Amino acid sequence: MHPMRHPLAVTLSVWKALFLREALSRLMAARGTWFWLLCEPVFHATYLMFMFSVIRVRVIGGIDTVVWVMVGLLAFLMFRRTGTQIMNALGANQALFAYRQVRPIDTLLVRGALEGFLMIIVSGVLSLGVALSGHGVVPIDPLRILKALLGLWLLGVGFGCVASVAIALVPELGRIIKLTMMPLFFVSGVMFPLAIVPQPYLAWMLLNPIAHGLEAARSGVAPYYHAVPGLNPDYLYGFALVSCFLGLLLHRRFETRLVAQ
Repeated sequence: MHPMRHPLAVTLSVWKALFLREALSRLMAARGTWFWLLCEPVFHATYLMFMFSVIRVRVIGGIDTVVWVMVGLLAFLMFRRTGTQIMNALGANQALFAYRQVRPIDTLLVRGALEGFLMIIVSGVLSLGVALSGHGVVPIDPLRILKALLGLWLLGVGFGCVASVAIALVPELGRIIKLTMMPLFFVSGVMFPLAIVPQPYLAWMLLNPIAHGLEAARSGVAPYYHAVPGLNPDYLYGFALVSCFLGLLLHRRFETRLVAQ
């Protein structure tokens, strides 16, 4: 008889196998996958930089416009890519649920980890490209930036976990959730500094935890960055942890239905 394996050892083995499977599927499914991973942030950044160059804006909030755009865009994509990848994980891995060792939440957490890892690599490559083009990208407080990115990643994990259950139960919600991403792109302050928004509209926009993550990341670039009044990274983390807890709770409640989809 084979000795019984500890449940933790089984879980770690499942996560390792799922991570390798997801990585191969994500990076080797088609030619030029790495190009397309970089293409989206480069396209958006180029468009925003062109827009600001037309209106002759060289500095935003006290820092270089190029750096301001890049940091905000990468921070937003950390949330959006993580959330959307996790949101679609159940449908992509449905066949694996026939194995009793694989639970739906395993596929979501592994996808989230992989996407966070890829976004760190993409961020490093783009930062290097911006630095080689003559813009100063060395942050004054790298830990503050990493803390903001971690908070946005956790928020993406929580959002993806909740959305995955919602879509599994009501598939039509998938289209609605995708449509919300463009408004979030605008109201999170990716394209314009939130500091220029007057009250009471600014208070409403700061209810969005993503905005706090973007501003916190930008404030780690330079000590003289004019961050929006009311910036609170703890609000981002509180929102992210609550959403993660809610997502795990929903998966525990509806696990049988998710497996049987």
